[in-house]
Amino acid sequence: MKILAFESSCDETAVAVVEDGRRELSDMVASQADMHALYGGVVPEIASRKHVEVIAALTEQALAQANCTRQDIDAVAVTYAPGLIGAVLVGLSFAKSMAYGLGVPLIPVHHVRGHIAANYLAFPELEPPFLALAISGGNTLLVDVADYTDMHILGATRDDAAGECFDKAARVLELPYPGGKPMDDLAQGSKGGVYQLPHVHVDGAELDMSFSGLKTAVVNLAHHAQQVGQELDRAALARDFAQAVSDALVPRAMAAARQAGRKVIVAAGGVAANSIIRGDLEAACRREGCRLYLPPLKLCGDNGAMIGAQGYYEYLAGHTAGMELNAYATRDISQGA
Repeated sequence: MKILAFESSCDETAVAVVEDGRRELSDMVASQADMHALYGGVVPEIASRKHVEVIAALTEQALAQANCTRQDIDAVAVTYAPGLIGAVLVGLSFAKSMAYGLGVPLIPVHHVRGHIAANYLAFPELEPPFLALAISGGNTLLVDVADYTDMHILGATRDDAAGECFDKAARVLELPYPGGKPMDDLAQGSKGGVYQLPHVHVDGAELDMSFSGLKTAVVNLAHHAQQVGQELDRAALARDFAQAVSDALVPRAMAAARQAGRKVIVAAGGVAANSIIRGDLEAACRREGCRLYLPPLKLCGDNGAMIGAQGYYEYLAGHTAGMELNAYATRDISQGA
């Protein structure tokens, strides 16, 4: 089964063709990062307009790379939530037109479910159940994946997502947008242990997280150093920041896995590319005898192949939609379309 998949929830336009949920035939991504770098973050209106400009041509490229014609496509999958509403609507509207024109099913896919499914492309042997740590620019979730389409949140951030905090900290350290990789590269220049950063616990919800205080602490440290004429150890601060994020994520992921009775842990999303978090997850899983799946770096960020992978399993579960399908800026991962 060949699925044409669309992803446009933020500042990447992505189109892919995926076969049987496990084989990537093509995956084309048009990034807008350089454009948004001028503003230090994503400008939603600009993102939406850029999606409109490139999505048709990108679709032609994805079909050509997959050596497919339109008649070879069996279904169309698309991110319908969550994300920047204007950006999501561009991909959804285009996907609707493709499904309608080809006379094939339209499959709605939750963006975070897609990130989790990226691992199916990299690891053919991976099957639910497992515990997923989904960490990206807009979402930070601990998800019990009981089956391909049966997912429940065990813990989540109460405020900022981990990826958003990396971008904000990078901006304070005068690093380019997006901040994840520059922060990771800078952190390699220090062993850390220089700055005391907050570790937040949510009373009564030990699996939940909060990152707004960590973001504020980095801003305050940088401003204080500037005001008193003190040189900021940028590499140490980047290292200590990443370690603080990891300290919030990894122990909770292990606790969630124990709570759910899972011995397999899967990481997903753009922040899963961070080397410190990856290393801490590997060490924790070795200690507790858990099998860990870390997606290759190219599948950590937003891409169309992950939507096609999850779309296959949504289709098998009977989760298709009509032309009335709407887009949503926020949506629980356990909710259907």
